[in-house]
Amino acid sequence: MPITVETCVASHIGDRHEQQDRVGVFAHPRQPGTLMAVLADGMGGHTGGAMAAEQVLLKARQNFEDYSPRREEVADLLHGIVDEAHLIIRLTRLTSEKEPHSTAVVFVLQPGQIRWAHCGDSRLYHFRNNRLISRSEDHSLVGDLQRKGQLNDAGARVHPQRNVLLSCLGAAQAPEVSVGEAVRPQAGDSFLLCSDGLWGLLSDAEIAAEVSGRRARDAAEALVDRARKRGAGSGDNISLALIKLVDVPAPESES
Repeated sequence: MPITVETCVASHIGDRHEQQDRVGVFAHPRQPGTLMAVLADGMGGHTGGAMAAEQVLLKARQNFEDYSPRREEVADLLHGIVDEAHLIIRLTRLTSEKEPHSTAVVFVLQPGQIRWAHCGDSRLYHFRNNRLISRSEDHSLVGDLQRKGQLNDAGARVHPQRNVLLSCLGAAQAPEVSVGEAVRPQAGDSFLLCSDGLWGLLSDAEIAAEVSGRRARDAAEALVDRARKRGAGSGDNISLALIKLVDVPAPESES
């Protein structure tokens, strides 16, 4: 049965003075059935973080528009976006008094294959119906403690250093880029890119419950609403991109 793609992008400033997240979904100009989703959570003081996140989005769009599957591996595309955006952010730092940094999640859907990469603590979730298949691992101090078995999810949510990143774009060190294994597109799959303003307030099970059984737009609205209520006046910027793969209903036969 044919598959169709539903997408939705949503963002909310939360209880901050500035929206420093950037998120977008765009189709490839020449490759049918190929799209990219990008999310970046900027850091670095007033306007600096927003500027860094904007550079991630711009570089992703530029490289994606030049991308040709015949001459470039998608993993190289993903690495190149993160590495080149990092260099641009570093150059921006040299020409300003700001210290811009950003996370990045980049997702590519093309016929027969899905790949993604990330740096920092913005996440990508892969759900199949209402079941969590995989989740990106945060490049953060808390994430490292969890991988070592020294901290559970409940402890991670309240850890005093939960915002300390071990890798991001714009830092003095080259960014660590984690690339997910290739996934074959399948009806019932949902892919959620989101900043910590969302996942920091909702459990994986809560996110899965909102994503499953809803159209992309309705699920995105439900996720933002639940995070805003949970934030209770102190919520961070929220941003997300949701990509859902659904069966195309067969046309009804004429009697």
